[in-house]
Amino acid sequence: MTPPPPSRTLTTVVHAAFFLLLGSSVARFLLRHPGEPRTPWIIALSITLALLYVLGPTTAKATARATATGGATPTPRHLTWLALVVTTWVVLVVLAPSFAWCAVPLFYTALRTLPPRAAVVLVALLTAFVVAAQLKLATAFDPNLLLAPPAVAALATAVFVHMERQTQAQRTLIDDLIRTRRELAATERREGTLAERQRLSMEIHDTLAQNLSSQQMLLQAAERTWDADPATARAHVRTATGIAARGLAEARRLVHDLAPSELADGVPLTEALRGLDAGPEVTVRFHLEGAPVPLPARTQSALLRIAQGALANVREHSGARTAALTLSFLGDQVVLDVADDGRGFPAPAPASAAPAPGRSDRGHGLPAMRARVRQLGGTLTVESTPAEGTVLSAALPLAPSPTALESPR
Repeated sequence: MTPPPPSRTLTTVVHAAFFLLLGSSVARFLLRHPGEPRTPWIIALSITLALLYVLGPTTAKATARATATGGATPTPRHLTWLALVVTTWVVLVVLAPSFAWCAVPLFYTALRTLPPRAAVVLVALLTAFVVAAQLKLATAFDPNLLLAPPAVAALATAVFVHMERQTQAQRTLIDDLIRTRRELAATERREGTLAERQRLSMEIHDTLAQNLSSQQMLLQAAERTWDADPATARAHVRTATGIAARGLAEARRLVHDLAPSELADGVPLTEALRGLDAGPEVTVRFHLEGAPVPLPARTQSALLRIAQGALANVREHSGARTAALTLSFLGDQVVLDVADDGRGFPAPAPASAAPAPGRSDRGHGLPAMRARVRQLGGTLTVESTPAEGTVLSAALPLAPSPTALESPR
């Protein structure tokens, strides 16, 4: 892993420090050694070093881009540039030890350009040259001249490595957050798709499937009585035709916006419930209790679908002769009761239990009702006694619950 590209501010500070140290070294040499034969060489090498250093940001751009994306090794062009800079500086230090402190910005240049291990080796070599140059300038042995350069080099290297690790950790964290966000988005899309599938399956079961089942029963009854009682058979056929027409309208409504056709054009829920039936052999009565209040569209649709599903169960499984729909407004909730006088069953089937004999959920009946009620934050109860009928009760809160707000449409 190579170090990340430096920040613009830090780069500017390092460049400024380099040229400040280079300029001060040239000035010190000219003041301390006026008119020496090596002066032109010092000036020429200083200008060369400055020009090479100026080329650094240009030739290192590709390295910066590579390191930003995961740590590519420097190209031969970058290595050649760095070698020229270091060689020029070494020659300057040999000719004029006062240029030794220009190595401090070069530490940063090496760390930025090379992989970590190679950079540390180069920093150590530069530090050795600095120590040798300072000892050469000293008139007497000074421990600071021996210890200060390694300390500065170690500090500069430690700061850079720490910054690099922090930057890499931040980059890894950002990558993890982006990946997690994408995974969450994908999970939400999958959950939304599954919820919509379940909702569509419930819609189709409570409308088209029930209508087709009713038509089948009516047509079978018409076939059985066609010769013996043609009038009754024709009545069954007319009823089946009416159910088919309603099923066609429901199918078109499902394609349009999946809203119950019985509630289209502002039809009140009470009127839609009053118009439901459970086939020709079951008499359905509707009762309204309490003062009706406006209900959300989701609540109206759920109550209507629950009533349709419950009456379908009455028609197919109960053997009942009468059924009663009761819609009650009880202040903070609305309750729909569906009672029949059919054969009943030994015990109510809980949500997780298998259906009782003769009272199958048929895959979507009661589970679909429970799902609708649960999405709106309500409760569904089923009470039944053998030979005494069954009562299904769905209670929904009038105020939207957190579950209802979070559930998919």
